[in-house]
Amino acid sequence: MASLSTSSLCITTLLLLVVSWATSASARNFYQDFDITWGDGRAQILNNGDLLSLSLDKASGSGFQSKNEYLFGKIDMQLKLVPGNSAGTVTAYYLSSNGSTWDEIDYEFLGNLSGDPYILHTNVFSQGKGNREQQFYLWFDPTADFHTYSILWNPQRIIFSVDGTPIREFKNAESIGVPFPKAQPMRIFSSLWNADDWATRGGLVKTDWTQAPFTASYRNFNADNACVWSSGSSSCTSSTSSSSDGNAWLSEELDSTSQERLKWVQSNYMIYNYCTDAKRFSQGFPPECSMS
Repeated sequence: MASLSTSSLCITTLLLLVVSWATSASARNFYQDFDITWGDGRAQILNNGDLLSLSLDKASGSGFQSKNEYLFGKIDMQLKLVPGNSAGTVTAYYLSSNGSTWDEIDYEFLGNLSGDPYILHTNVFSQGKGNREQQFYLWFDPTADFHTYSILWNPQRIIFSVDGTPIREFKNAESIGVPFPKAQPMRIFSSLWNADDWATRGGLVKTDWTQAPFTASYRNFNADNACVWSSGSSSCTSSTSSSSDGNAWLSEELDSTSQERLKWVQSNYMIYNYCTDAKRFSQGFPPECSMS
């Protein structure tokens, strides 16, 4: 009887070990996915890899980048931004390739004086050309808690979303001569840095270094639905069906509900749109601005 109990105990222990190993193997963390690239200790991975923080003081900011490169993906990250008087600071979170004709998909969070709203600045570069800025206020305090900032990037469109609400869509307009990011793999980058020459009211409000160090935090990175680029090939093979459940994002577009939410954000919270800046584009708007 004793041997049977011992045997049962061994089996139970083994099962628990297997479950524990499977859980830890499937859970992603910042140690696995990212490298701290600069900041001389100002960037830290904490809580066994569940949390990453960037900080900025008068001497330096800090930053990190993904170990993987991606060519298309649905990528989520939760951020909690610098609280209090963040004027002059910029928290940048973006995808970018290398070279002089790089592609880039940008979120930049422009700090402000206490009580004033953050400005969320977005941009899309293709083949080294940007100048496609749209800026927004947010409908919540992005410093009080974590919120999810997402990029859906597939061959047809790029969609920026905040907590699941789309705020911007950049469609593939190659048919009218607009380059679209689709051939260059991109890494994820993030940095916290001083940009008080332009970030807050065009550089009128400077960084108050008595408030330093400034800190932004990151958690719950998810790139499960993304094509990892490695050694010249993609983890999404040509036989991958975009219609299958796991890869529906490769052909995802905004449904009618999401289109209404996008219009709500742009009607109520958009504060700058390059496609309506007639002074800047006095010779005519960029061709993609004519697309619905």
